[in-house]
Amino acid sequence: MMLDFKKEIRLAFTENKGAIGIAVAILIFSLILGYYLEPYLHAYLNPVVENLSKQVESGSIKLTFHSIFSNNIRIVFLMFIFGLLFCFSALILSFNGFFVGYFVAVNNNELFKTLLMLIPHGIFEFSSCIIACASGFVLFKFLYRFLKAFAKKEEGSISNQLYESYVENFDKLKQAIILLMVASVLMIIAGIFEVYLTIPIANFIISISS
Repeated sequence: MMLDFKKEIRLAFTENKGAIGIAVAILIFSLILGYYLEPYLHAYLNPVVENLSKQVESGSIKLTFHSIFSNNIRIVFLMFIFGLLFCFSALILSFNGFFVGYFVAVNNNELFKTLLMLIPHGIFEFSSCIIACASGFVLFKFLYRFLKAFAKKEEGSISNQLYESYVENFDKLKQAIILLMVASVLMIIAGIFEVYLTIPIANFIISISS
């Protein structure tokens, strides 16, 4: 049973390398765009960043595992569901990448420290977002193939035609769900790192490098 599940996970990744590659490209492009457009967007986005920082410092926003995980897992599921809307998952991934790129640019004078505060949990969080976005792409591919197969059916009742179209393309739906599950697990790990490990790791590296 476990071997079969591992095989299904491997298959979900190998058969959807294109979707994952596109998600990686979207994230990298949006990070770079957010970084280099910072001077032009500073007047609009900086008040948002400062307000968020003040809310965290005042305690009105508490960075607990529950709050961070619930927000991040919501983004993961939104990217999955929005795949049904002509791959709108890409817009959510782009926005997140853009904002992180902007945040790094704002703190460019402390770039080393900023990266240390992002990388430990970011490795898992970015990987989760990439896979979640890809799962949305695969979900859209399932929907497209399902509707295409249904449109070609001429014999049998509508319910039978729908069922046959579903069965024929079930593998894509299954792969989309598997990718979603992997993304969710990675986001759990990212939440643990962000709350309990990122700051200690960053402080340790800063202490030995100073």
